[in-house]
Amino acid sequence: MASSTFVLYHYTPTLIGAVVFAVLFFLTTAFHLYQRIRAHAKYFNPFIVGGIFQIIGYAARAVSHFHTTATTLYAMQTLFILLAPTLYAASIYMVLGRIITSLKGEHLSYVPVRFMTKIFVMGDVLSFVLQGAGGGVMSSSGSANLLVVGQWIIVGGLCVQLVFFGAFLITSIIFNCRIIRSPTEESQISVASGLIPRDWRGLLFALYTVSVLILIRSIYRVVEFVQGNNGYVIGHEVFLYVFDASMMFLVMIVMNVFHPSVVLRSNNTPGTKEPQGSPAESKLTSAELQC
Repeated sequence: MASSTFVLYHYTPTLIGAVVFAVLFFLTTAFHLYQRIRAHAKYFNPFIVGGIFQIIGYAARAVSHFHTTATTLYAMQTLFILLAPTLYAASIYMVLGRIITSLKGEHLSYVPVRFMTKIFVMGDVLSFVLQGAGGGVMSSSGSANLLVVGQWIIVGGLCVQLVFFGAFLITSIIFNCRIIRSPTEESQISVASGLIPRDWRGLLFALYTVSVLILIRSIYRVVEFVQGNNGYVIGHEVFLYVFDASMMFLVMIVMNVFHPSVVLRSNNTPGTKEPQGSPAESKLTSAELQC
């Protein structure tokens, strides 16, 4: 197994933490796979691949506990953990377009729906490529100069992710406010009650939640790589588990609970119809839908 004379870790990677998160990501990813198969939700394939990336990344990190100078293991855990959120983002972008289409609210979207998924996913692909390239340069670098170059390429990819996620949140919020002010007929059908309703409103809330979690994680990563290989953040493993592992596990759990297929299944499964509630539940007045 190839080894490096550079200091890859400023600590010995915790075995317990890596194993625990590898298992947690395995469990939530397995459940996502079950939900995807049951609902035929092809748009969630990237999300599931992101979960697999996390499993591989933390498994490699667990083995790194015993081989702290192994560059192959370092590269695996760095790249797979780093790239997983961009795959989550791809599915999240596609879900928003499907929500808007299912509510017949295309005219209320700031970004034309026919371009929405393409624009955001293209930004996501650019972020993925930059982070992957930077991680590859950094993990296999033979000099300190290349290590720094790789870190700044990753920072560029993370900044692209932040820009597109920010634009995505703004687009979502604008649509949300517009459809509340001018509800479509579809947005008033079978609107569930509760603090967090299990309908398009709840699904939008879930998208906001996971987007904020990914933004926090991306900001942490920007700080980490801007500080460099000798920085305070990268030198303390606790930051990885608080601001990356925990945040991304919550992302997967939130989407387990608010799986898009609950709202979008009529679009995913031909011939099925959304169950209708009682007359009192099927329609809401404009006053009840105000922000």
